[in-house]
This record gives sequence, structure tokens and C-alpha cells, in this order.
Amino acid sequence: MSVVAATADYEAWLAATVGVPLVADDLRHKHRLLADPTDPFPFFRGTYYLWAHRWPEEQALADAPRVLAVGDLHVENFGTWRDADARLCWGVNDFDEADDLPYTHDLVRLAASVRLAGGGLAVKLRPACDAVLTGYTRALTAGGRPYVLEERNPHLRALATAADREPASFWTKLLALLELPPADPPADAWAALVGLMPAAGLAVEFRPRPRAGVGSLGRPRYVALAEWAGGQVCREAKAAAPPATAWAASVTGRSRAAEAVGRAVRAADPFYAPGDRWVVRRLAPRCSRIELPLLAKADAGRLLRAMGSETANVHLGTAGAAGLILADLARRPDGWLADAARRMARRTADDWAAWRAHSRR
Repeated sequence: MSVVAATADYEAWLAATVGVPLVADDLRHKHRLLADPTDPFPFFRGTYYLWAHRWPEEQALADAPRVLAVGDLHVENFGTWRDADARLCWGVNDFDEADDLPYTHDLVRLAASVRLAGGGLAVKLRPACDAVLTGYTRALTAGGRPYVLEERNPHLRALATAADREPASFWTKLLALLELPPADPPADAWAALVGLMPAAGLAVEFRPRPRAGVGSLGRPRYVALAEWAGGQVCREAKAAAPPATAWAASVTGRSRAAEAVGRAVRAADPFYAPGDRWVVRRLAPRCSRIELPLLAKADAGRLLRAMGSETANVHLGTAGAAGLILADLARRPDGWLADAARRMARRTADDWAAWRAHSRR
């Protein structure tokens, strides 16, 4: 299937499964992002469905032990949140594409994202893969550990509290949404947004949230903004969908996000509520993914070891996975991860070239 045909087919499938109309302007914007001639990373992030379609070509990795995996794992799918004790935590930020997959899938996609991020992370592919695998195997052996950025993990805390994520600028951007016409969310989205507010009876204003994200562009998003206890609060609802792997395999699927985040080794975010119809979460300063320009300022080796460890934290949510994975890793040839990441990155680059050629016509 060509890139263009696959995209049209996936978007038709998505429209049929989310239960609400897709946002046509957001889809057009996404198509333009995918055609960026200078940077393959937006294409990589925005076309997980193509990755899911290509992944079966990695036959040597298909027999690896299966876990409830992140699916759409990449270097920008890590961020921070506040747990029930208001501690700042770090880990995987988005579980929209979670599904049962070989554990190798997440590792290869994470490694391929390093390669496709270009100069975003100052590290070559082989050392990057070594760092990911080091963190991953250590965490599997230890049984995992949540990333809490209080007394530990100062390098991640420095990223999370960087000036780029300063609260005043965050609210300046978010409150600009109030200049848009009011939105009328579907009843279940309205109820989910109001139900996740910190108190009942707040004067809530609803707005659309256009052009947010990359991979989920086109899905309706709504924000609920209110003033509470002397400051602003905000919640977002994004239309949920089955993982793109269900589309690729032509099977009926359902969102596995709640299951994946609930089983992972982590300090839970009490304001992250993925459901069958809507994914609702708090929008707040330093409660979001950490973007590539900021990641580029970090020690790449330490960062990738942490990303590998957090990947293990998710995979450990599958009972009995650790021993099976460690045994499988022991039989893998040296350099297997870098080799697989190069192959999948090359397939992505070929698809990107085909999409750009189509867009120029």
C-alpha cells in the first residue's frame, strides 16, 4: 500500500472509530507538517500508523516476548506530571497507541527516533542504543522504579524545571485560547472535563484546542478553563481511539491506554484519565511532554538510559515479562537494536520522501 493510500485509509478508519467528526483543518495542517522538507521527525511522529504497517517486516523480532507496550514510543513521548502528593514525576507521557506487542517494538521505535531526530540529540546511534539497553536491562533486573524528581534524578529535574517551561509563559499561551469562540463539547466530554476539575461548581469556559500534538492531529480536543483558589486551572479532553496496530492488522481494537498506565511501575497522575471515548488530563505548567529543543540540552547518555529504564517500567506491567525478556535479550546478537533501528528509520525516510513527492504534485 502506498503512503498516500495508507494515510487515506487510516484516516477513514479513524473517523469511523472515534465516534465524533475529525477536525478537517487540523488534518490539513498535519499533512503540511508531514511534508516538511527539512526535518523527518514530524513525519515520524505523525505517522505511527505507517510504522505499525511496516513493523511486521521485522520478522526476526516478531518472536520476542510480548508485553503491553507503549506503541508510539519516541524521545518526545516523555514528560512530567504531579502525583497525588504533588511530587514532580517523569515518564512516558502518552499511551494512546498502547497494545500487546513484542518488547522489541518499543525499543526499536525509541532508537529509530534518536536517528530521525537528526541533531536534536548529540549522540550517534550505536551509543544511543547501548544507553537505552543499559537502562532497560537494569530496570528489568531491579523490578523497576518510578521516576520521582524530588531528592533523586537531578538531571531530569533540571530539564523539568528549565526556564523554557516557566509557568507564566505557559499560561500566556493557554489563556490565548479564550480569544476563540466558545466550544460545545459532546455531553460525555463535558462531564469528563468538569468531573476532573479540582472543585465542583466552578465557572468553566470551554474552547477547542486546535493544532495540538502531531500524531493525534485531527482528533477533536476541548479544553475547560476556570479560576480556582486564586489562579487558573485547565483540563483537556482528546477523542480516544483504538491503537493504529488494530488498523494495520485489520482487527477490531479498543483503547488500552488506561490499562497500560495503570499497570506500569510509576507514581500515578491523579488527573490523567484515559477512557474509551475521551482521554482527559490536566494541563498545567511542567505537566506536559518535554520537547526536543530542551532535550538537546541534556546529557544524551543519561537521558537515554532513563528512557530505557522507563520503558522497562511500562513493560513490567505485564506479569512474568522480566525473566522472559532478559533471556531473550541474552540470545540477541550484538548490535541488533541499532541494526533494526536503521532499517525502520530507512523505511520511514522512504515513506517521507514519497509523501513529499505526492505533496509537491
